[in-house]
Amino acid sequence: MGFWPNVKRLERHNKDQSYMFVANHQSMTDIMLMLHAVGRPFVFVGKKELSSIPVFGFFYKRTCILVDRSNAQSRKAVFQQAQERLNNGLSICIFPEGGVPDDESVILDSFKDGAFRLAIEHQIPIAPLVFYDNKKRFPFRFFGGAPGKMRALVLPTIPTAGMELRQKQELRNQTRELILKELEVQKLLKK
Repeated sequence: MGFWPNVKRLERHNKDQSYMFVANHQSMTDIMLMLHAVGRPFVFVGKKELSSIPVFGFFYKRTCILVDRSNAQSRKAVFQQAQERLNNGLSICIFPEGGVPDDESVILDSFKDGAFRLAIEHQIPIAPLVFYDNKKRFPFRFFGGAPGKMRALVLPTIPTAGMELRQKQELRNQTRELILKELEVQKLLKK
């Protein structure tokens, strides 16, 4: 497809530790870049609706924890399935924006609570990543995109040890601010 990943790491992840990987969501290529940047076993938590996409959906529903966000039981089941995966030594990945914003001018949409609730409940650190170029490389519009570099930055982890659920909003905001700051700096550098 003409994309080549370029990953810069501010921290290396411990192979014996489970993490909650989170990143900004810009494109369908985010999934591929996340797999490359993390380079270790993990499972995505994703929207159930995507399982109906031909071919992609076949693999998606066999490799992800699916959530129907309109169904409280489905959301509760995610926590049980995540616990099983964590017990098996896997990490979890969630794009906390919940989807790619329709408006391409949005740098970073608001974050949903799920990733941060899971991280606190399971006492696993948040491992934030920043994706800079995926929207430019492979946008959700026809005749858009171009070959080139897909840069990712692996930020330092945010510990959750000892945190309580009442701190979930604080953790969510802290994580979003770290990612947003990197995206805004990058935007300023391009001017």
